[in-house]
Amino acid sequence: MTRMFVRHTVKDYPTWRKGYDAFDAKRRSLGVTAHGVYRAIDNTNDVTAWHDFASTEQAMAFVRSDELKNAMMNAGVQGAPTIWITTSEV
Repeated sequence: MTRMFVRHTVKDYPTWRKGYDAFDAKRRSLGVTAHGVYRAIDNTNDVTAWHDFASTEQAMAFVRSDELKNAMMNAGVQGAPTIWITTSEV
């Protein structure tokens, strides 16, 4: 299993969340098998999301997809996100 973490600042969390939720079907079609969202306590527009994939290749393709880039832009992501990809050792 591969888990990707994405941290970014958003302009307005409720607007971002609507965009994130609307992207669910596309996210799944791009290989996401599970996901979660967290917000910083001291800045609720500081968002970290995680996404699980069956393979690292799927995660990398997801990161490179134009669909993801457009969805993030339309949802109000500000600046470049921090993205890191991990794999389990089991």
